[in-house]
Parts: sequence; structure tokens; C-alpha cells
Amino acid sequence: MHTLDPIDAQILLARDDDQEASLIEIANRLGLSRNTIHARLKRLRDSAALGPSSAALDPASLGKPLLAFVELSVAQQSISAVYEKMLAIPEVIEAHTTTGESDLLVRVVAQDTIDLHRITQQLQLSPGVQRSSTSIATTEVIPRRMSALLGELATTRE
Repeated sequence: MHTLDPIDAQILLARDDDQEASLIEIANRLGLSRNTIHARLKRLRDSAALGPSSAALDPASLGKPLLAFVELSVAQQSISAVYEKMLAIPEVIEAHTTTGESDLLVRVVAQDTIDLHRITQQLQLSPGVQRSSTSIATTEVIPRRMSALLGELATTRE
């Protein structure tokens, strides 16, 4: 993965400020060429530093306003089967292996608690899942953000 520099950070912050801005508008605002902006954004996409734009979509706009975190304890010899099962469930929008009490932390979206129950049942019935615990998010206090980190980087000197 590509490590961002202050110019990359400035470009991404400019895109956050105006998502409809063209490459030329961003270039003019930052005092860079359009080709520089284009090449840097392409490099960020190609190196997977920038994920798919759909990742920024609010699940509520898809009729899935409920957010939950499911912790799974898994028999290690079955973990790849659990990964496959999670990939087959569209409402699983993120998953991480973890240390501590559980093996996986799964971010899930649902229509409501009944829909959440259906999804958690699918996860719990995966071969190798030994235990699960579900927490429903009630209030988003700090939404996922990168702008504060980008702001710090954008103001550093090379």
C-alpha cells in the first residue's frame, strides 16, 4: 500500500470539501497541474490506498439503518469456511480478526432487529462458529473519518 504524503492529503481534503469538483478545479485550488492530480489519484486507487467509493455509502440509504457489531469465536481449523459464509451475506459490510475474547469482529447492517436476528442466525450457523455476541449501535458519536489525520499530514513539511 502506498504511504500518503502531504500533497496526497491536500488532494483528498479538496475532494472531501467538494465532491463534485473536477480535477482542473482541484488543481487550480492547490496550485498543481491537472495531470499531477490525476496521476496521484490513480496511484492511490491502484495501490488500494483509496477503497471503492461505495464504501462511503450510508447503509440507511439502502434501507439498512440498523448497525450492529457481532463478535464471533471460531474453531481455528474452520475459519476459512466462516470467511466464505460472511462473504455470502450482503449485510456483512466489514470483518476483522481480533485478539482477546473473540476471533472476529463483524460489522453488520440490517433493516430492523428482526432482520438482524436473521443475519446473526446465518453467522451463528456457520460451521466452526462456537460462540457469538451481538451489540447494537445506538448513536454514532464520531463517524468514520480520515479528514483529521489528512489535515495533520497536509500541513507537514516534506
